[in-house]
Amino acid sequence: MPNAIGIDLDTASSCVGIFQNGKVEIIKNDYGDFTTSSYIAFTDAERIVGDRAKKQASANPYNTIFHAHRLIGHKIFDPSVQENLHRWPFCIISDENGNPNFLLQYKNETKEFTPEKILGLILKYLKKQAENCIGEFVKDAVISVPTCFNYIQRQAITDAAKNAGLNVLSLISSTNAAALAYCLGKKENDNAEKNVLIFDLGGGNSNASILTIDGKNCAVESVAGNSHFGGEDFDYKIIKYFVEEFKQKHEKDISSNPRVLCRLKNACEAAKCTLSSLNQAKIKISKPVILSNGNGKNQIGTVDFSTNISREKFEELCAEQFQSILEIVETALKNAKMGKDEIDEILLIGSSTKIPKIQNLLSEFFNGKTLNTSLKPDEAVAYGAAIEAAILSGDKHQNLQSLSILDVIPFSFGIESVEDGFAKVIKRNTRLPTKISQTFTTFADNQTEMVVKVKHFLRE
Repeated sequence: MPNAIGIDLDTASSCVGIFQNGKVEIIKNDYGDFTTSSYIAFTDAERIVGDRAKKQASANPYNTIFHAHRLIGHKIFDPSVQENLHRWPFCIISDENGNPNFLLQYKNETKEFTPEKILGLILKYLKKQAENCIGEFVKDAVISVPTCFNYIQRQAITDAAKNAGLNVLSLISSTNAAALAYCLGKKENDNAEKNVLIFDLGGGNSNASILTIDGKNCAVESVAGNSHFGGEDFDYKIIKYFVEEFKQKHEKDISSNPRVLCRLKNACEAAKCTLSSLNQAKIKISKPVILSNGNGKNQIGTVDFSTNISREKFEELCAEQFQSILEIVETALKNAKMGKDEIDEILLIGSSTKIPKIQNLLSEFFNGKTLNTSLKPDEAVAYGAAIEAAILSGDKHQNLQSLSILDVIPFSFGIESVEDGFAKVIKRNTRLPTKISQTFTTFADNQTEMVVKVKHFLRE
């Protein structure tokens, strides 16, 4: 039986697992960690992937790439891309078709990389970690995608996998992967039918899915999400706040200094994690840097910045982001035509769901219901993807018997029409597989051929 792996390819960090001997093993990387930062760095001597790339980002900001997820399936002038450009120290250029590419220096040469190529290199690294672990060649994979990804973005992930030498058995939504992980871990006597809301807050996206789960059979009722909002957006709220605080204290602007911003980004990310368990977190950066004095001239100075942030202040800064979470959940309920009192269980995945405010908001929204945090939030998606990979590769282990999931389409499909502009044929949240017939007439009498332009829309 061929070895098939499950991969959670997330904006911030990635994870890989394999189903063997009736259980899933999450595979450690070179440094003994179960997750790998979705960073890749290029130097004069080598290419670096993962945590090591992230750690050297402040010394090599222009050639250290992250957030490639946020570019796939987009044109460079899309609002979602333009809104993020100021966050990234690396150079992004447009190809002849308006697609965004990375321009960087590698081995003393100027190179251009597509987002798919960058993600392919990360996938190649994860593939290698799996091969090192099991001692065998790996060809097949199930890869997770945000529930709200459209067709173009999903195809881009498939292309990235091909660049990594992987055959994609299937793309699985993050919430569906979590549902499989949830079902595999259920107790044998837990067979009651229940409505489960799964909320996933990844690094660069957020997703909610409502499923009816009966034993080990899952049926998706609705999905909702935002591919431009995730845990990283909380980090940038803190970064923005401390850039202003530094400016007031030192009369220096560090917003255009990528080396300092990389250090500050890492410090703010660590502070956010600390605030999940403590009420105070320290943010400290101290190294010689080039500073702008605001009149167009730069000078060598030393950033010696140390301050604290409270959980209360963090929650104040991110009030808008917290509200966005409830809006996604409300949309999922609306799409499922359910009231919140009909939800029996709320399952949380994604590292940012550890934030106490998020847990409190969701619990209060569902009238004080206890949240299910039994799955490891950083590993749950890879865990479920590994289960799906085993099923699709023909593993007949008894633990996989009866596991099934019926999905819905997350966006509407239709065709371009003269009368309406867009004629919807298959509506979003339609159960799959589906077959629908619809009759259209030609624009002119006696027309012998026509061009059919198929479109999809996530938001309507």
